Amino acid sequence: MAIPPFIDTHHHLWDLENNRYPWLQDGIDHFVGDYTPIRQTFLISDFLAGADGIPLQKSVHVQAEWDHDSDPVGETAWLQGVADDPASRGMPHAIIGYANLAEPDVEETLARHAEHANWRGIRHMLNWSDDPGFRFAERGDYMQDEQWRSGYRLLAKFNGSFDLQVWPWQLADGAVLAKQIPEVPVILNHTGMPRDWDDEGVALWRDGMRAIAGAENISVKISALGMMKPDWSADDIRPFVLDTIEIVGVDRCMFASNFPVDSLFSDYATVWRAYDAITSDFSESERAKLFSENAERYYRI
Repeated sequence: MAIPPFIDTHHHLWDLENNRYPWLQDGIDHFVGDYTPIRQTFLISDFLAGADGIPLQKSVHVQAEWDHDSDPVGETAWLQGVADDPASRGMPHAIIGYANLAEPDVEETLARHAEHANWRGIRHMLNWSDDPGFRFAERGDYMQDEQWRSGYRLLAKFNGSFDLQVWPWQLADGAVLAKQIPEVPVILNHTGMPRDWDDEGVALWRDGMRAIAGAENISVKISALGMMKPDWSADDIRPFVLDTIEIVGVDRCMFASNFPVDSLFSDYATVWRAYDAITSDFSESERAKLFSENAERYYRI
Protein backbone atom coordinates (compact mmCIF):
# COMPACT_ATOMS: atom_id res chain seq x y z
CA MET A 1 0.00 0.00 0.00
CA ALA A 2 1.04 3.59 -0.54
CA ILE A 3 1.67 5.72 2.52
CA PRO A 4 -1.43 7.92 2.96
CA PRO A 5 -1.00 11.70 2.92
CA PHE A 6 0.13 12.43 6.47
CA ILE A 7 0.73 15.08 9.10
CA ASP A 8 3.85 14.64 11.20
CA THR A 9 2.64 15.53 14.69
CA HIS A 10 6.01 15.65 16.43
CA HIS A 11 9.27 16.94 15.01
CA HIS A 12 11.97 19.44 15.91
CA LEU A 13 14.12 22.07 14.25
CA TRP A 14 17.20 23.77 15.66
CA ASP A 15 19.65 26.41 14.50
CA LEU A 16 22.78 25.90 16.57
CA GLU A 17 24.54 28.85 14.98
CA ASN A 18 21.95 31.36 16.19
CA ASN A 19 20.03 29.78 19.06
CA ARG A 20 21.08 27.90 22.19
CA TYR A 21 20.15 24.31 23.09
CA PRO A 22 22.25 23.16 26.07
CA TRP A 23 21.41 19.46 25.64
CA LEU A 24 22.90 19.54 22.14
CA GLN A 25 25.72 22.03 22.62
CA ASP A 26 26.99 21.12 26.09
CA GLY A 27 27.29 17.35 25.63
CA ILE A 28 24.64 16.51 28.23
CA ASP A 29 24.19 12.77 28.72
CA HIS A 30 20.84 11.23 27.85
CA PHE A 31 19.30 7.78 28.08
CA VAL A 32 19.16 7.50 24.30
CA GLY A 33 22.94 7.37 24.03
CA ASP A 34 25.39 9.26 21.84
CA TYR A 35 23.79 12.36 20.35
CA THR A 36 26.81 13.31 18.26
CA PRO A 37 25.14 12.69 14.86
CA ILE A 38 22.35 15.20 15.59
CA ARG A 39 24.49 17.86 17.23
CA GLN A 40 24.28 19.99 14.11
CA THR A 41 21.83 22.54 12.75
CA PHE A 42 18.59 21.01 11.45
CA LEU A 43 16.38 23.43 9.53
CA ILE A 44 13.07 23.14 7.71
CA SER A 45 14.96 22.50 4.47
CA ASP A 46 16.61 19.45 6.07
CA PHE A 47 13.27 18.22 7.36
CA LEU A 48 11.62 18.56 3.95
CA ALA A 49 14.56 16.89 2.21
CA GLY A 50 14.14 13.83 4.42
CA ALA A 51 10.49 13.58 3.38
CA ASP A 52 11.21 13.72 -0.32
CA GLY A 53 9.16 11.11 -2.15
CA ILE A 54 6.59 10.50 0.58
CA PRO A 55 3.35 12.48 1.09
CA LEU A 56 4.14 14.77 4.04
CA GLN A 57 1.39 17.41 4.04
CA LYS A 58 1.70 19.36 7.31
CA SER A 59 3.66 19.28 10.54
CA VAL A 60 3.64 20.03 14.25
CA HIS A 61 6.81 21.35 15.88
CA VAL A 62 7.30 20.48 19.55
CA GLN A 63 9.62 22.56 21.69
CA ALA A 64 13.22 21.41 21.39
CA GLU A 65 14.59 22.42 24.79
CA TRP A 66 15.65 25.91 23.75
CA ASP A 67 17.75 27.27 26.62
CA HIS A 68 15.48 27.51 29.67
CA ASP A 69 17.44 30.54 30.87
CA SER A 70 16.37 32.42 27.74
CA ASP A 71 12.92 33.74 26.84
CA PRO A 72 10.94 30.64 25.78
CA VAL A 73 8.77 32.71 23.47
CA GLY A 74 11.88 33.29 21.37
CA GLU A 75 11.61 29.76 20.03
CA THR A 76 7.96 30.23 19.09
CA ALA A 77 8.73 33.54 17.38
CA TRP A 78 11.56 31.95 15.39
CA LEU A 79 9.35 29.04 14.32
CA GLN A 80 6.53 31.37 13.30
CA GLY A 81 9.01 33.10 11.04
CA VAL A 82 9.93 29.74 9.55
CA ALA A 83 6.27 28.90 8.93
CA ASP A 84 5.63 32.28 7.33
CA ASP A 85 8.43 31.78 4.79
CA PRO A 86 6.94 30.40 1.54
CA ALA A 87 9.86 27.98 1.23
CA SER A 88 8.63 26.09 4.31
CA ARG A 89 5.31 25.04 2.68
CA GLY A 90 3.61 26.43 5.79
CA MET A 91 5.48 24.17 8.18
CA PRO A 92 5.26 23.97 11.06
CA HIS A 93 1.51 24.43 10.90
CA ALA A 94 1.27 24.06 14.69
CA ILE A 95 3.85 25.09 17.29
CA ILE A 96 4.05 23.61 20.78
CA GLY A 97 6.19 25.93 22.87
CA TYR A 98 7.82 25.70 26.28
CA ALA A 99 6.88 27.29 29.56
CA ASN A 100 7.53 26.23 33.12
CA LEU A 101 3.95 26.29 34.33
CA ALA A 102 5.09 26.74 37.93
CA GLU A 103 6.68 30.13 37.24
CA PRO A 104 4.80 33.08 38.80
CA ASP A 105 4.81 35.01 35.50
CA VAL A 106 3.60 32.10 33.37
CA GLU A 107 0.37 33.88 32.38
CA GLU A 108 2.40 36.62 30.69
CA THR A 109 4.53 33.98 28.95
CA LEU A 110 1.45 32.17 27.66
CA ALA A 111 -0.08 35.43 26.46
CA ARG A 112 3.03 36.19 24.42
CA HIS A 113 3.11 32.66 22.97
CA ALA A 114 -0.52 33.10 21.95
CA GLU A 115 0.33 36.21 19.90
CA HIS A 116 1.84 33.88 17.28
CA ALA A 117 -0.68 32.48 14.82
CA ASN A 118 0.60 28.90 14.76
CA TRP A 119 1.07 28.49 18.52
CA ARG A 120 -1.16 25.74 19.90
CA GLY A 121 0.11 24.79 23.34
CA ILE A 122 2.91 23.93 25.74
CA ARG A 123 5.17 20.99 26.47
CA HIS A 124 6.83 21.01 29.88
CA MET A 125 8.49 17.59 30.05
CA LEU A 126 7.57 15.84 33.31
CA ASN A 127 9.59 12.62 33.04
CA TRP A 128 10.82 11.66 36.51
CA SER A 129 12.67 8.63 37.79
CA ASP A 130 14.69 7.53 40.80
CA ASP A 131 17.53 7.23 38.29
CA PRO A 132 18.87 10.74 37.54
CA GLY A 133 19.67 9.64 33.99
CA PHE A 134 15.96 9.35 33.28
CA ARG A 135 14.88 12.72 34.65
CA PHE A 136 13.80 15.48 32.29
CA ALA A 137 11.84 17.52 34.85
CA GLU A 138 13.33 19.74 37.53
CA ARG A 139 11.26 17.87 40.14
CA GLY A 140 8.88 14.97 40.32
CA ASP A 141 5.77 16.47 41.88
CA TYR A 142 4.62 19.01 39.31
CA MET A 143 1.31 17.30 38.54
CA GLN A 144 0.35 17.52 42.23
CA ASP A 145 1.78 21.01 42.87
CA GLU A 146 -0.91 23.68 43.15
CA GLN A 147 1.20 26.48 41.69
CA TRP A 148 2.08 24.36 38.64
CA ARG A 149 -1.56 23.30 38.28
CA SER A 150 -2.62 26.95 38.35
CA GLY A 151 -0.33 27.59 35.39
CA TYR A 152 -1.67 24.49 33.69
CA ARG A 153 -5.27 25.73 34.09
CA LEU A 154 -4.30 28.97 32.35
CA LEU A 155 -3.77 27.04 29.11
CA ALA A 156 -7.54 26.97 28.69
CA LYS A 157 -7.67 30.78 28.88
CA PHE A 158 -5.42 30.97 25.82
CA ASN A 159 -7.05 28.05 23.95
CA GLY A 160 -3.87 26.05 24.48
CA SER A 161 -3.31 22.31 24.83
CA PHE A 162 -0.71 20.44 26.85
CA ASP A 163 1.73 17.92 25.42
CA LEU A 164 2.22 15.39 28.23
CA GLN A 165 5.54 13.54 28.30
CA VAL A 166 6.02 11.06 31.15
CA TRP A 167 7.24 7.53 31.83
CA PRO A 168 4.78 4.61 32.08
CA TRP A 169 4.76 4.74 35.90
CA GLN A 170 3.54 8.35 35.67
CA LEU A 171 0.72 7.73 33.19
CA ALA A 172 -1.93 7.20 35.87
CA ASP A 173 -1.06 10.57 37.42
CA GLY A 174 -1.32 12.16 33.98
CA ALA A 175 -4.78 10.70 33.56
CA VAL A 176 -5.85 12.05 36.96
CA LEU A 177 -4.58 15.51 36.03
CA ALA A 178 -6.51 15.45 32.76
CA LYS A 179 -9.72 14.34 34.47
CA GLN A 180 -9.43 16.93 37.23
CA ILE A 181 -8.83 19.79 34.77
CA PRO A 182 -10.87 18.65 31.74
CA GLU A 183 -10.91 22.06 30.06
CA VAL A 184 -7.28 21.57 28.94
CA PRO A 185 -6.85 19.18 25.98
CA VAL A 186 -3.89 16.81 26.48
CA ILE A 187 -1.78 15.06 23.86
CA LEU A 188 0.34 12.21 25.23
CA ASN A 189 3.79 12.13 23.66
CA HIS A 190 5.76 9.18 22.35
CA THR A 191 3.33 6.28 22.86
CA GLY A 192 3.61 6.68 26.64
CA MET A 193 7.37 5.99 26.44
CA PRO A 194 7.45 2.21 27.09
CA ARG A 195 11.05 2.07 28.27
CA ASP A 196 11.16 -1.57 29.42
CA TRP A 197 10.04 -4.23 26.95
CA ASP A 198 10.12 -7.24 29.29
CA ASP A 199 6.82 -8.70 30.48
CA GLU A 200 6.72 -6.59 33.63
CA GLY A 201 7.55 -3.37 31.78
CA VAL A 202 4.97 -3.96 29.07
CA ALA A 203 2.30 -4.77 31.67
CA LEU A 204 3.09 -1.52 33.51
CA TRP A 205 2.85 0.42 30.26
CA ARG A 206 -0.48 -1.20 29.30
CA ASP A 207 -1.96 -0.40 32.72
CA GLY A 208 -0.88 3.20 32.28
CA MET A 209 -2.34 3.42 28.80
CA ARG A 210 -5.66 2.08 30.10
CA ALA A 211 -5.65 4.91 32.63
CA ILE A 212 -4.95 7.36 29.81
CA ALA A 213 -7.83 5.92 27.80
CA GLY A 214 -10.16 6.69 30.71
CA ALA A 215 -9.52 10.43 30.36
CA GLU A 216 -11.56 11.50 27.35
CA ASN A 217 -9.62 14.74 26.83
CA ILE A 218 -6.34 12.88 26.13
CA SER A 219 -5.21 11.89 22.64
CA VAL A 220 -2.00 9.99 21.90
CA LYS A 221 0.92 10.42 19.54
CA ILE A 222 2.40 7.11 18.44
CA SER A 223 6.08 7.92 18.01
CA ALA A 224 9.66 7.59 19.26
CA LEU A 225 9.63 3.83 19.72
CA GLY A 226 13.10 3.82 18.21
CA MET A 227 14.36 5.61 21.32
CA MET A 228 13.39 2.50 23.28
CA LYS A 229 14.88 -0.01 20.82
CA PRO A 230 17.52 1.52 18.55
CA ASP A 231 17.71 -1.51 16.23
CA TRP A 232 13.94 -1.56 15.81
CA SER A 233 11.92 -3.03 12.96
CA ALA A 234 8.25 -2.72 12.06
CA ASP A 235 7.64 -6.10 13.71
CA ASP A 236 9.28 -4.87 16.93
CA ILE A 237 7.06 -1.82 17.28
CA ARG A 238 3.88 -3.42 15.91
CA PRO A 239 2.55 -4.58 19.33
CA PHE A 240 2.92 -1.11 20.84
CA VAL A 241 1.28 0.59 17.86
CA LEU A 242 -1.64 -1.82 17.73
CA ASP A 243 -2.09 -2.01 21.52
CA THR A 244 -2.19 1.78 21.74
CA ILE A 245 -4.85 2.00 19.04
CA GLU A 246 -6.87 -0.80 20.63
CA ILE A 247 -6.67 0.66 24.15
CA VAL A 248 -7.17 4.34 23.35
CA GLY A 249 -9.19 4.07 20.15
CA VAL A 250 -8.56 4.96 16.53
CA ASP A 251 -10.28 8.33 16.98
CA ARG A 252 -7.70 9.46 19.56
CA CYS A 253 -4.39 8.32 18.04
CA MET A 254 -2.03 9.89 15.49
CA PHE A 255 1.43 9.21 14.11
CA ALA A 256 4.67 11.18 14.41
CA SER A 257 8.34 10.86 13.53
CA ASN A 258 10.23 12.52 16.40
CA PHE A 259 12.82 13.63 13.85
CA PRO A 260 15.64 14.46 13.89
CA VAL A 261 16.08 12.63 17.21
CA ASP A 262 14.84 9.38 15.69
CA SER A 263 17.18 9.84 12.75
CA LEU A 264 19.66 8.18 15.11
CA PHE A 265 17.81 4.93 14.43
CA SER A 266 16.41 5.10 10.88
CA ASP A 267 15.71 7.40 7.97
CA TYR A 268 12.48 9.38 7.78
CA ALA A 269 10.67 7.30 5.18
CA THR A 270 11.34 4.07 7.12
CA VAL A 271 9.28 5.37 10.05
CA TRP A 272 6.29 6.16 7.86
CA ARG A 273 6.56 2.94 5.89
CA ALA A 274 6.44 1.07 9.18
CA TYR A 275 3.22 2.83 10.24
CA ASP A 276 1.82 2.12 6.79
CA ALA A 277 2.67 -1.59 6.97
CA ILE A 278 1.38 -2.01 10.53
CA THR A 279 -2.01 -0.49 9.62
CA SER A 280 -2.34 -2.14 6.20
CA ASP A 281 -5.40 -4.10 7.35
CA PHE A 282 -7.18 -1.00 8.65
CA SER A 283 -9.97 0.62 6.66
CA GLU A 284 -9.28 3.64 4.50
CA SER A 285 -11.22 5.86 6.90
CA GLU A 286 -9.32 4.55 9.93
CA ARG A 287 -5.99 5.17 8.24
CA ALA A 288 -7.07 8.69 7.29
CA LYS A 289 -7.76 9.40 10.96
CA LEU A 290 -4.43 8.03 12.12
CA PHE A 291 -2.32 9.68 9.43
CA SER A 292 -3.97 13.10 9.19
CA GLU A 293 -7.54 13.76 10.34
CA ASN A 294 -6.95 13.32 14.07
CA ALA A 295 -3.91 15.60 13.86
CA GLU A 296 -6.01 18.29 12.21
CA ARG A 297 -8.59 17.95 14.97
CA TYR A 298 -6.34 17.86 18.05
CA TYR A 299 -3.82 20.44 16.87
CA ARG A 300 -6.48 22.68 15.24
CA ILE A 301 -4.66 22.76 11.92
